[in-house]
Amino acid sequence: MRSTLCICEPATGAVEELLRTNRLIEAPNWMPDGTSLIVNGDGRMFRVSLAAAELVALDTGHAVKCNNDHGISPDGSRLVISDSTDTGESCIWVLPVNGGTPRRVTTEVPSWWHGWSPDGRTLAYVGRRDGAFGIYTIGVDGGAEQHIVSGGGHYDGPDYSPDGAWIWFNSDRSGSMDLWRIPVSGGAPQQMTDDERVNWFPHPSPDGRTVLYLSYEPGTEGHPRDRDVELRLLDPADGSVRTLLAVFGGQGTINVPCWSPDARRFAFVRYGRSKD
Repeated sequence: MRSTLCICEPATGAVEELLRTNRLIEAPNWMPDGTSLIVNGDGRMFRVSLAAAELVALDTGHAVKCNNDHGISPDGSRLVISDSTDTGESCIWVLPVNGGTPRRVTTEVPSWWHGWSPDGRTLAYVGRRDGAFGIYTIGVDGGAEQHIVSGGGHYDGPDYSPDGAWIWFNSDRSGSMDLWRIPVSGGAPQQMTDDERVNWFPHPSPDGRTVLYLSYEPGTEGHPRDRDVELRLLDPADGSVRTLLAVFGGQGTINVPCWSPDARRFAFVRYGRSKD
C-alpha cells in the first residue's frame, strides 16, 4: 500500500504532495492553528507537521484500534477518535490533542464520529441501532444521545455547517447515495445532490461558501477504497457542482473534516495502484 498525503488549493487546482509512505494512512484533519495535520494508520493516530512532514505517533492510551473517523475540536485542544479496542465495535472517545488518556463519550455502539459543532459542545456521528443506521448527536461530555434522522437506507458523514445551523450528511434514503442537510433546530432533510454518481462525505468549508465531497462512479456499492473517484465542490447557495480532481482513492481519502482553517486549502489522501 502506498499512501500520498496531499494538499489542494481549490482556487487554482494546484496539488502539493506533503508525504509519501508505504503504509496505509487515512482521513486527514487540519489543526486549527494551520501548522499540522492528523491522520490514522494501523489503528493508531499520527501528527504530520507541514514544516517537516513525517508521521509522529500520538499517545492514545489503551485505544489502539482507531479507525478513520476522528477529528479536532474547534479550539484545537481535544482530539476525538472512534476506536474498537474495548467494545469490539466503534465507540467515540475524546482525549487531549497532543495525546493522553481517552475518555469515553458514547455508551451505545457502534458509533462513528464525523462532526464537531462550531461551539465545541456537541458531536455528530453515525450510529447503528437495532440494525438501522441513523445520524445522532451527543454532548462532548457524554449523556443521552439525540436522534437526528434515520428512516431506511444508509446514513453517513454528518458534518456541521460553519454557522452551526445545519448538519450535512450522505444517504441513499431516496434510492441513490446523495448529499443531504438537515436543520440542527429540527425540520425536514433537504436533498442537495441528485445525479447518477454515488456521493459521500460532505465537508462544508470554514467560510461556508462551498462543500467538498467524494464522488464515486455510478453503481458503486458502499464507499470502497482503491477506486477512481472525484473530489467535487458544491455551492450551497445555488446547488451548482464542479469536479475539482480525479484521484485513485475512496475510503480514507476525505472521510472526515479536512479543510484548512482559512478555507483556502484542504488535505486528502490518494493511493497507489497495485500495478504501479
